[in-house]
Amino acid sequence: MQLIKAGLCAFGMSGKVFHAPFLKEHPGYYLEAIVERTREDSREKYPEANIYRSVEEMLEHADIELVIVNTPVQTHYGYTRMALEAGKNVIVEKPFTVNVAEAEELVRLAEEKGVFLSVYQNRRFDRDYLQVQKIISEGKLGNIREAEIRFDRFRTEASGKAHKEDPQAAGSGSLHDLGSHLVDQAVQYFGYPEKLFADVFSMKGEGFANDYFEIILYYGNTLRVRLKSSVFSREAHYAYTVHGDQGSFLQERSDNQENELAAGALPEYGLEWTRPLKEPDGILNILNDQQQAERTLTSSEPGNYMNYYQQIYEFMVFGYVLPSPAEEVIKNMKIIEAAAESSREGKVISLV
Repeated sequence: MQLIKAGLCAFGMSGKVFHAPFLKEHPGYYLEAIVERTREDSREKYPEANIYRSVEEMLEHADIELVIVNTPVQTHYGYTRMALEAGKNVIVEKPFTVNVAEAEELVRLAEEKGVFLSVYQNRRFDRDYLQVQKIISEGKLGNIREAEIRFDRFRTEASGKAHKEDPQAAGSGSLHDLGSHLVDQAVQYFGYPEKLFADVFSMKGEGFANDYFEIILYYGNTLRVRLKSSVFSREAHYAYTVHGDQGSFLQERSDNQENELAAGALPEYGLEWTRPLKEPDGILNILNDQQQAERTLTSSEPGNYMNYYQQIYEFMVFGYVLPSPAEEVIKNMKIIEAAAESSREGKVISLV
């Protein structure tokens, strides 16, 4: 099997949970380099990786062809540009960059250098997202008229992460952080909307970046999609609600990969490595052929973030389709920027 040598730009939560375990367990990758500015936390689990004290040092000395930019969003543009200039293929964490202009510049640079640039949209590999995708594609709901996608939390106190909560930091706040997932999912399900209206603000007060948003996406005169996130949701809502002219589907946010990885689970290559569901996580209520209501409880199939790295591998080695290419994710960023503008101006923003 051809081996791809990779380097991580940081070893915080993202590196420890979402990237290093998959690079370690996938037989097609070799985790050659990890940037740790002052510590050596990676040494115990990844002794084969060389530790560098800066991204610049790693790019200058490490024998790698793939760089994972998993640093705070405010540094994504600088580090991604640096890696592309060095001729490296790049995976950059979401949010891609703090604005569309930076993202478009990076896409142009990747094309000039003849390397790829992919955004780590890992929630496309969540079991709940995939279950909704399956139900929609099967056509059981008929013509979709309304949908809501939520990502709620109960985090009423400061986290201490300035890059996420400082209102003066570009790209901080839930709209960029969680919005990058919800917008991506809406576009994957329903395509690019015609216009939107949004309400974005901080429930914790003016000293914090936005932690609440509600975005209404307009798809002609037949479909409305609502995206919503709040940090004052002690009781969970259904994460996905989809209504069509033949029925409805409600899906819980049931994927537990992040929690299992944080607890030390290893994502075994080629296997379903997550724990099975203890009970159904969805409700399907549709009209049957006799136009009678049929209500059933549904259980989603396991998701697997390993599939993202498998797709990256297949692209690099066999030329298959690149997952979440950066030029595709720019469309999501345009929606996020339009949502911020809509909230500031209090008006509907056209996207086409």
